[in-house]
Amino acid sequence: MTKTITLKVNGTEHTVEVEPRTLLVHLIRENISMTGTHIGCDTSSCGACTILINGKSAKSCTILAVQADGKEIATVEGLATAEGLHPIQEGFHLNHALHCGFCTPGMMMRAVEMLEKNPNPTEEEIRWGISGNLCRCTGYNNIVKAIQWTSAKMQGKELPSTEPEFV
Repeated sequence: MTKTITLKVNGTEHTVEVEPRTLLVHLIRENISMTGTHIGCDTSSCGACTILINGKSAKSCTILAVQADGKEIATVEGLATAEGLHPIQEGFHLNHALHCGFCTPGMMMRAVEMLEKNPNPTEEEIRWGISGNLCRCTGYNNIVKAIQWTSAKMQGKELPSTEPEFV
């Protein structure tokens, strides 16, 4: 038995038929073809599937698609605009925070919400804020730098160095 749900993904409304047990991450990837949202663990441990639901970060691998009915979803594909990259995308690129790229979409989406709530986080607040998202490449130093750079850019402050840190 399927259920019809309607949700808005990156500003576009979608009405889809889903099985009640369908996870939101599968709906996003398979029905809406937004494959930037990655499936890493299906247990909410890694954060690769992090998206924004009504502006709040959530791990889409543990949310049923039917729970998103009527909600506004933002994925990594919705960050860039016709004008160019979102500052977080630019920050990850310039600060060498991409590494293998598997965690990147989830990290970016988590950082977007974090910077929305706290535009000027300390390094400790950034590390705590992304602690639910795992980077298997151990690229945390450059990810933190990318978020700090993005914070500065979004506030019109002097931009920190984008020289990579190798540890």
